[in-house]
Amino acid sequence: MLDRIIEKTSEYIDSMPKKERKKYGQFFTSIETARYMADLFVIPEKEKISILDAGAGSGILTCALVERLNTIEGIKEIDITCYETDINVLPLLQENLAYIQNESEKAISVQIVQDNYITSQYLDFNCMIGGNLNPKKYDLVIGNPPYMKIPKDAPEAKAMPDICYGAPNMYFIFAAMGLFNLKDNGEMVYIIPRSWTSGAYFKKFREYLLSHGKLLHIHLFGSRNKVFDKEDVLQETIIVKVKKTCEKPENVKITSTHTNKEFDKCKEMLVPYDLVVSGDELFVYLVTNEEEVAVLDKLRRWDKTLPELGLRMKTGLTVDFRNRDLLRDEEEEGTIPLFYSQHIKQGEVQFPIKKDNEYILTEQKGLMQENKNYLFVKRFTAKEEPRRLQCGVYLSKKFPQYEKISTQNKINFIDGLLTEMSECLVYGLYVLFNSTIYDEYYRILNGSTQVNSTEINCMPVPELDVIQEMGRKIMKSKDFSEESCNLIMEGYYGQDSRSA
Repeated sequence: MLDRIIEKTSEYIDSMPKKERKKYGQFFTSIETARYMADLFVIPEKEKISILDAGAGSGILTCALVERLNTIEGIKEIDITCYETDINVLPLLQENLAYIQNESEKAISVQIVQDNYITSQYLDFNCMIGGNLNPKKYDLVIGNPPYMKIPKDAPEAKAMPDICYGAPNMYFIFAAMGLFNLKDNGEMVYIIPRSWTSGAYFKKFREYLLSHGKLLHIHLFGSRNKVFDKEDVLQETIIVKVKKTCEKPENVKITSTHTNKEFDKCKEMLVPYDLVVSGDELFVYLVTNEEEVAVLDKLRRWDKTLPELGLRMKTGLTVDFRNRDLLRDEEEEGTIPLFYSQHIKQGEVQFPIKKDNEYILTEQKGLMQENKNYLFVKRFTAKEEPRRLQCGVYLSKKFPQYEKISTQNKINFIDGLLTEMSECLVYGLYVLFNSTIYDEYYRILNGSTQVNSTEINCMPVPELDVIQEMGRKIMKSKDFSEESCNLIMEGYYGQDSRSA
């Protein structure tokens, strides 16, 4: 059955301009991925199974699941509910579901709902007056939801205020509603971007997902552009299996393949649940091998964060393209330095470097900061660069002529919240952030090329006196290489950070 539906879907893709499909955030699942997702379910032992496929598209995932259920002898009936609002693909979905009904070995009932999947259920989801006190729940929920950002005042965002923060993406709104639609102990398998696993932007969604359900399985793809056939998608995508339960499993199964054609060659590992889902922010750490598990295990032995030590990473103050009239290429009376990521070179901050717009003339307090010691960290790096964390020590004594400085918003800086950081503390932070293990930790936490201050402020660090001791060691050695930082760090793994 699935071969036929994939063939029909390919014809649809060829006939429908990508621009039209993009309006619906529409990317179709490959045949291999669909079968893999269907195989992830533990099927309940009962005669009638109910399935929900929201944003069903052409019905690929529904068909893959029906194929799986057809092989299970005890199942007599399959109840299918598909949501779809795209009028272009609806005729194909109707044709495909009718074909499945005719060809299936089980008795199948089908309902296609053309209402908006989110807004049609917001009264139920929010337990509001007029909502259904006993909304329909399903044994199995499967989905490849729309991938597209929507405004913060979009009807779908306003329908789920406890999930959304800022301008959300439709995919995680669908995933939250999918979990709501599950029966207790039911399972949901979704293919979605990995971006929800960290950052403040998705915190409310993570809180909902991980309090109402538990992660059982995560599948990772090594290649970003080989997940959806015939589609140019560079979003890092994962498959997740979630069970609607409050009972925390001992482990999460994590599998990985390079593409969507290699599921028979899956790398597989079991990782302790508390190592995958951790911290006050409920970040989800996507480890792919034992070495990455060891990285988490080593750093988790330190239980402090920068804010707990009176430090905090912040984002640079000046958005240069919004303040062009204030920028200057050369120093003149009243200007102060404006530091960019290009000023970070070989572990230190160099200025001036004859760069355009490296001075700013302003009296706006929001664009100025005290000239004191900082650790500067680049916010953006290229995907192919060997390090995600790239930092440089800024010492105020090297620029005594300035009371104030400014930083462009494409760099971050670590600041003392109450007092100025000593030189040995800045260099100690440099040891941490220039070490291999901290770079590896951040890559596990965040798959993007952006260094997010919220995530950095949640990373584990040792006690203040230990960081200062690290700084004194590297200042004495005068070797600021990554290898030198690694040697210093190795002396502290596994030790009580207060007595290291």
